[in-house]
Amino acid sequence: MLDDEYRGEGCIVVDTSIETSRLTLRPWSEEDIEPLTRGLNDLKLAKWLAFVPHPYATSDAQNWIKRCQEIASASPPTAYEFAVELRPERWVIGGVSLNKIDRKAGTAGGGIWIANDYQGRGYGREAFEAKIRFAFDQLGLTKLINGYFDGNESSWAMQRKLGYRRVAEVPSRCMADGRQTIEHVTTLLRSDWESREDPRSNRAWS
Repeated sequence: MLDDEYRGEGCIVVDTSIETSRLTLRPWSEEDIEPLTRGLNDLKLAKWLAFVPHPYATSDAQNWIKRCQEIASASPPTAYEFAVELRPERWVIGGVSLNKIDRKAGTAGGGIWIANDYQGRGYGREAFEAKIRFAFDQLGLTKLINGYFDGNESSWAMQRKLGYRRVAEVPSRCMADGRQTIEHVTTLLRSDWESREDPRSNRAWS
């Protein structure tokens, strides 16, 4: 994990980047407007995301990146919004977030998206797992809260393999197509994650 500090508009901003074997998770920048717009302006993807409009315009990408930069200026940050960049091409293929961070409670939320052209290659799991490690190992959080829309079985399969458990169902709405749906709420405890990581553990995960 790499941290770079710089001063901007009277505050210190910490740019956090995380590297995996194939990916770099890093802050969003203005240079990402094109791949961000292209990736999210796809109803086949956006229908699984709660707060992404369709069509997704360049102005939406610009506003999102500006918001991410504002979030990064908080001290301590209440969210980390990462662009998922493919190495060594340095091309953005998605995004992953760790948001609603409550350090007192030890909890956070956040989701992930990978552009359709890059799905099915394990990039989503690789990025999501890196986010989990960052949350538990670097921030010391103890519980992550996520979810997925009813019917998005690939999202649940990934979360289940990483140790998540389904804990609730709540009514929700998809902004992209306006449909009413059910969100399955999932959680991951650090103790479960550590048991999964410990080779001495007898617990089997699949």
